[in-house]
Amino acid sequence: MNFISNLATQKKPWALLALTALALELCALYFQYAMDMRPCIMCIYQRVAIWAIFFAGVIVYFAPQQLILRLIGYGLWGTGAIWGLLIALEHVEMQSGTLSLFFTCDFVPNFPSWAPLHEWMPLLFEASGDCGEISWQFLGYSMPEWMVVVYSVYTALFAAVLFTRITIAKNF
Repeated sequence: MNFISNLATQKKPWALLALTALALELCALYFQYAMDMRPCIMCIYQRVAIWAIFFAGVIVYFAPQQLILRLIGYGLWGTGAIWGLLIALEHVEMQSGTLSLFFTCDFVPNFPSWAPLHEWMPLLFEASGDCGEISWQFLGYSMPEWMVVVYSVYTALFAAVLFTRITIAKNF
């Protein structure tokens, strides 16, 4: 447990966090532009959650010994991982048909008025697909189902690091 606790004060784990998130973003862009798969609103929200995890890694990478930067990183990492997991689970429910009677997929993201990402960077954050459409599967699982796995791993790692920092190191 000391090993996990000490990871939070080292650069390499934060770089790995940022690089895995960046790799997922690049995969999303590949699916969108090379494979011509249009992202839906839920995909865009999951994309934002991955960017939060990316920025968590980048911010803390520069000074992992600084408590304030680690707290910002934990906030971004936890928010991105947990929010992304909730969105991915909802997306899976939408595709399974259980929510199809009660939910319609919007085409315009509901970003705050002070941060209309879909207007600032439409190549990354503009939604044009259908949330209920399953246009890709790997090993029998759709993209949202794989994102549940990804966000579950990010959430479990976040919980493990935070738990060990609180119990062993007695600080964040």
